[in-house]
Amino acid sequence: MTGKSFDIAGELRVRRLGYGTGMLTGPGYWGPRMEPGQAVALLRRAVERGVTLIDTADNYGPGLAEELVARALHPYPVGLVLATKGGVVRTAPNVWHVAGRPERLRAMCEASLRRLRTETIDLYQLHRLDPEVPMADQLGTLAELRREGKIRHIGLDTVTAGELARGLEITEIASVQNRYNLLDRESEPVLRMCEERGLAFLPWFPLGNGALAGPGAAETARVARRHGATPGQVALAWLPHRSPVMLPTPGTGSLAHLEDNLGAADVSLTPDDLAALDRLGG
Repeated sequence: MTGKSFDIAGELRVRRLGYGTGMLTGPGYWGPRMEPGQAVALLRRAVERGVTLIDTADNYGPGLAEELVARALHPYPVGLVLATKGGVVRTAPNVWHVAGRPERLRAMCEASLRRLRTETIDLYQLHRLDPEVPMADQLGTLAELRREGKIRHIGLDTVTAGELARGLEITEIASVQNRYNLLDRESEPVLRMCEERGLAFLPWFPLGNGALAGPGAAETARVARRHGATPGQVALAWLPHRSPVMLPTPGTGSLAHLEDNLGAADVSLTPDDLAALDRLGG
């Protein structure tokens, strides 16, 4: 993996391979997936292994993932960056709606502050733009929270290049979190804009949510064999090679899978490997 660290907004230095907390919750991001002690052990092991970026959301659980982060890691070690998301209300497994009215966003941010036991959230990401609320009202609320010291930096989740451009006209944006992986590059225009502006890009579903079993499996496996790695490690290692602003935060509920994911940081892909993998995306 090239360049193992990145400075979010030019100041929050993180290792480029982080940890996402969605898999600490049950199917459909609802309720617990495991005993709390197991989740705590996973989070602590991630940090022991050098992870400095923890990505979570208020609707994972809902509320549960943030509570587990605080239970495992508070008081937070120096250099650990917490990213969370608000703007979505989950009402059942895989059932949610967007909620971007200013008073709702403020209430969600303040609830996250309480659950995470912190006075400032390092990176607060708008989980979805609410089409029923002007973007200026949504981002204006987050900018107010930033001025109040409750948010250090603002991010956007699941946006088009046009939406990102409009958002940047309203306020400073530090990151974007869009779906992106070896086989799914629909957000390539957004990624390129992030590169031009120096914004962090956090790909969700960085392993394709099972897509590695599809058309790219054979080529990914061939590259993996050359490096004594797993196909998943190759797919994760490819992401930071793909772009200098890429910060994958794969999630897992397994200690063994966590170790496998973090091992991707030690996979150095060759130009030939990259050319072969790049072709998988068309």
